[in-house]
Amino acid sequence: MFTINKHIARAGLVAAVTLMAGCSSTPIYPPAPAQSGGYDWNYLVGPGDSVQVFVWRNPEVSGAFPVRPDGKMTMNLVEDIQASGKTPTQLARDIEKALSKYIQEPIVTVIVAGGVGPFDQQIRVLGEAAKPQALNYREKMSLIDLMIQVGGITDFAAGNKAYILRVVDGKPQQFGVRLEDLLKNGDISANVELRPGDVLVVPESLF
Repeated sequence: MFTINKHIARAGLVAAVTLMAGCSSTPIYPPAPAQSGGYDWNYLVGPGDSVQVFVWRNPEVSGAFPVRPDGKMTMNLVEDIQASGKTPTQLARDIEKALSKYIQEPIVTVIVAGGVGPFDQQIRVLGEAAKPQALNYREKMSLIDLMIQVGGITDFAAGNKAYILRVVDGKPQQFGVRLEDLLKNGDISANVELRPGDVLVVPESLF
């Protein structure tokens, strides 16, 4: 009798573990769309960027200038101009306006080096990634590109329970992604495009 009960208990434990393991591989949110959809994305200057300013026929005013942590930059003849949150073209027009006090009809071109961007356009990875971090968004960036940069997930990650936090039409939404299927099983259908500002959360597995 004891032997039978022991086998029954063991079978029940195995079934429970199998059931819970199966549940742990199921995304808990609606799946993220494979394509990020049509939307306009322009790179915005951010703190930490290096901005190359070229003023036509005025080399003494031109030069490379860093964007400070407060989002502003100082260049020749122009102090504390707001740079963060603007496209390079918008910043060039603002510099032209500021320089017009000293130069007649200045023509300015802005080139951005570094590509850090503002925080609200960066991709953040939290939880059980090998190297959780914030990364620069790049056009057409996908989940597998992101995983390469953060070194994949840890052995303790619930990869198929991972999810993306994304703001859509001004409202925060959550989308499930299948990291384990993508990384361990090579299921390319689990690869999805990312959007600027996405936050990927990789939770810890219970087993």
